[in-house]
Amino acid sequence: MTSSSIPSNAVHICVDMQRMFMPPNPWAVGWFPETLPKVIELVQRKPASTIFTRFIPARRPGEGQGQWRDYYCHWADMTLERAGREIVDLAPELQAFVPPARLFDKFVYSPWFDGSLQRALVAEAVDTVIVSGGEADMCVLATLLGAIDFGYRTILVEDAICSTSDEAYDNIVKLFSDRYSQQVEVTSVEAVLEFWR
Repeated sequence: MTSSSIPSNAVHICVDMQRMFMPPNPWAVGWFPETLPKVIELVQRKPASTIFTRFIPARRPGEGQGQWRDYYCHWADMTLERAGREIVDLAPELQAFVPPARLFDKFVYSPWFDGSLQRALVAEAVDTVIVSGGEADMCVLATLLGAIDFGYRTILVEDAICSTSDEAYDNIVKLFSDRYSQQVEVTSVEAVLEFWR
């Protein structure tokens, strides 16, 4: 639980709160509608300190490297060619925050893979990241592990992340509360708003 001040230059990384993960899409995250208001509360605190990541699927079935080719054959209806480019857009309620919030696109689960996010945070002397969004056991997990590897003070906002599975959500919160307790602070939207001035 966060009980100390969050520096003014902290960055809120909001993971993949996009149309493709909203019901009734095939990749819909069940908790998305309930989580969205909490995410909005965080974004409203400091829109200019928010980075939205967006997962960008393959253009057409069979594209991608290695296992991703099979993945997009299986999920052919979620490729850009079939689903339409608009599926990568943020949830409508979040689009108005960009700008000043920024977008970072990625083609895999981790936002750290191509180095652009890390370069931006280093250039801004950021040492603290606050993580929200979805999906808890996929892209949020990859975001957290990268932040740990780069040595950031990492804050997971447990009531502002979502998953398709209650069990997966509970396991992720427990994992970072227990196993990673020296590297990740698991806290609430209320606490972030109190300590991030």
